[in-house]
Amino acid sequence: MKPSKAEIVSEYGPFAGAERVNGVTYDGRHVWFASGDKLNALDPASGKAVRSIDVAAHAGTAFDGRHLFQIAEDRIQKIDPKSGSVLATIPAPGGGRDSGLAWAEGTLWVGQYRDRKIHQVDPDTGQILRTIESNRFVTGVTWVDGELWHATAESDESDLRRIDPTSGQVLERLEMPNGVYVSGLESDGGDRFFCGGGGSGKVRTVRRPTRRPVAENQ
Repeated sequence: MKPSKAEIVSEYGPFAGAERVNGVTYDGRHVWFASGDKLNALDPASGKAVRSIDVAAHAGTAFDGRHLFQIAEDRIQKIDPKSGSVLATIPAPGGGRDSGLAWAEGTLWVGQYRDRKIHQVDPDTGQILRTIESNRFVTGVTWVDGELWHATAESDESDLRRIDPTSGQVLERLEMPNGVYVSGLESDGGDRFFCGGGGSGKVRTVRRPTRRPVAENQ
């Protein structure tokens, strides 16, 4: 399969007090990104960080419509975005080797970095419901319009991959420029992906490929 070149639409950051971007999610208004000891809310319209929550934030981040979920070492925290309180925790499936977090189908989807896996996890118990194998390190996960995408980073190369959620087969690839690392992935529900930039301290926006409508009677 010949990959396409990823189109980077915009870059945000770096941000004061946030040396790294570890995970990203989107609540419909703000991009939330994890920076080690904080969750930060970025306004993509202005490019400014407008709020932060003091909470351990070491890897992937997700939003279920009401709550934020955040990987912190070997656990996943459920957080009230209004108060910043941690409401519950469940064990992370990789036991501290996790990266990438998404919400879809009423469940969490968790990347297991060097083990090259994506787990579907019960958000209340942490039970693993399904596991998908990848052939690259997994550094971010997102769902959009029934499509499962994950970010990779290996040997100074990163790409975004659309994969079959049953078999793990790679269906489409977007190659990031050399040296551009992706540490978290989230869709805005439309034509943009938000990508964490790891040690660069940046959040980047990448254009999601458009889908051609299938003509009737073909």
